Amino acid sequence: MIPSMRSLTAEEYVEAFKSFLDHSTEHQCMDEFNKDQMPNIVAGNITTLCHHMSHKAEHASLLLGDFLAGVDLKMIRILQAVHPGVFIDNEIVEPNPQHVAAYKELVNQAPDLQNVSFIWHQLTSLEYEQQVKERGIHKKFDFIHMIQMLYRVEDIPSTIKFFHSCLDHHGKLLIIILSDSSGWASLWKKHRDCLPATDSGHYITCSGITEVLQRLGVQHRVYELPSGWDITECFVEGDAVGGRMMDFLTGTKNFLGTAPPALRRRLQEALCQPECSSTRDGRIIFSNNLSMIVVES
Repeated sequence: MIPSMRSLTAEEYVEAFKSFLDHSTEHQCMDEFNKDQMPNIVAGNITTLCHHMSHKAEHASLLLGDFLAGVDLKMIRILQAVHPGVFIDNEIVEPNPQHVAAYKELVNQAPDLQNVSFIWHQLTSLEYEQQVKERGIHKKFDFIHMIQMLYRVEDIPSTIKFFHSCLDHHGKLLIIILSDSSGWASLWKKHRDCLPATDSGHYITCSGITEVLQRLGVQHRVYELPSGWDITECFVEGDAVGGRMMDFLTGTKNFLGTAPPALRRRLQEALCQPECSSTRDGRIIFSNNLSMIVVES
């Protein structure tokens, strides 16, 4: 009997997401943004001797602690380069204990972070918000970033509004989200019936976030960066890597082995559509374009 379809556990997601990272240019895309744009973005942020940097995000099972840590530490090093000698107070909001442990391990292996303090909150963004309101202590930050995390937030406008209120004068909020030009946007818009019901996230891209920001009346800039994801193995029967990538794409454990054949065929056909993917040197490259939204305080 074919097992029933079910959502990925947090541990299974880690494995599936690693397959995505190994075959996509997501990291390279963010590195390019960090190199070309981040120094200018954070150049004017420090107004006191103590710089507050926050990782205010609900990652749930959508982002990995070690992945976030790698991006976060690169941003910290940019801050150190732009503002040499300034102490950086870095806080992380992350509900998954494994991700917190992975972040701490990376910090322990980084001897160049002597002027940085770390505070880890093992909470969701909503739990953090409730804690702040209950304690009546509304700490302000110069820089807050939300990297690929708003898909799993229950109330996106409320979450953005709260963390925007946490910005200090001249602070910046960085939101990284999938672009409207990505294959994800087309897949969610035109082929949603191909996706299994196990994926309970918000199908939201850049335009959905900018609409919220416009309603809030806050200034923001959008940077579009191209990114690709080689999904060729998703079409190779029995390929273990392709199976894990399909699990990540659908949020389903062993999608290729548990999905009805008709559903599997519809999704594979949708992935090959030109609005989702292109072919380069015989490889199928899914568009993973990202939008970096910089929000002013």
